[in-house]
Amino acid sequence: MLIQFFLNLKEAKIPVSVREFLTLLEALKTGIIEPSIDDFYQLARMSLVKDEQYFDRFDQVFGSYFNGIEQIIALQPDIPLEWLEKKLQRVLSDEEKTALKKLGGPEALKKRLEELMKEQKEWHGGGNKWIGAGGSSPFGHGGFHPEGMRIGGDSNGNRTAIKVWEAREFKDYDGNLALGTRNIKLALRRLRRFAREGSHLELDLDKTIHSTAANAGMLDIQMRPERHNQVKVLLLMDVGGSMDDHIQRIAELFSAAKTEFKHLEHYYFHNCVYENLWQSNRRRRDQVTSTQDIVNKYGPEYKLIFVGDATMSPYEILSPNGSVEYNNQEAGATWINRLIEHFPHFAWLNPEPESIWQYRQSIDIMQNLMKGRMYPVTLNGLESAMRQLSK
Repeated sequence: MLIQFFLNLKEAKIPVSVREFLTLLEALKTGIIEPSIDDFYQLARMSLVKDEQYFDRFDQVFGSYFNGIEQIIALQPDIPLEWLEKKLQRVLSDEEKTALKKLGGPEALKKRLEELMKEQKEWHGGGNKWIGAGGSSPFGHGGFHPEGMRIGGDSNGNRTAIKVWEAREFKDYDGNLALGTRNIKLALRRLRRFAREGSHLELDLDKTIHSTAANAGMLDIQMRPERHNQVKVLLLMDVGGSMDDHIQRIAELFSAAKTEFKHLEHYYFHNCVYENLWQSNRRRRDQVTSTQDIVNKYGPEYKLIFVGDATMSPYEILSPNGSVEYNNQEAGATWINRLIEHFPHFAWLNPEPESIWQYRQSIDIMQNLMKGRMYPVTLNGLESAMRQLSK
């Protein structure tokens, strides 16, 4: 009930904060006032409004929202702070979001964060400067800023952070998942056709028996091309973050690839490839493999397939120290170029709908790096990718 009242105050441009709202809730839970609308009015105005110039605006919002209410309904004893922060995500208008300015990349963010760490003494919410939640500051979580550092909580879905403070845990894709959709089964046929190369002839026993019987018992040997699964595949898969939206489809694709490719090697990366890759997300901090070692280990006959949505900050691709999780010495683009120079047969599979690619700057950058060899994870997209890899 009171959440919407709080949001109405925000929409009326009254500078109320989550901390002030929580103070009001705590006062109500102690029973400091009777369940009277008049008493509540006095308590709410005292708790939420810190400047007399907003008293009239507060009265207008209060009168409109509580019109006809005689008693305050008892509050639930516990209202999660996380839920309040989620509600705050709706406060910023599109115009306000557009007006926010970027600080200028990872180094500028780092410098500003160091300054705030020295100055800030308490938690903040809904603001535009301090480390907090639900506002437009570049630092915190649950709000919006076109280029920020996520600290202390989950993203609100904008995916504009260029650094993440906390260490995150990712899960491996399930390589034993049953293929449950018709499209993935059809995609499997494309993979099978790509994976098998004809070579020497071998006896076709069934046709030989049928042909001999039809020939009145005279032996009529029938041969067929021997089928070998000789294709070697190096699969590099993006995991975590925005890829969580595509777990089911990528797990099915990975399972199909494991079934069809006898020579399949797979590694994980997050957002963009840097100097290290890993095969187990549980041990990705202590059991990593140098990307250069992978280039040295696998020959150019391997078909290189990237799988990822390519949705990230452009800094993660183009800048040293651009990784969202740590400070990488060389830009991701440098490593992408090293890989595709070594493996001439390469393609990128993108699970994001192709219709939105044009709106993501990072996808456009990655498409250019991949020389246009980016394909959607659809039936036609997979077929086009397999055709490219077969050249």
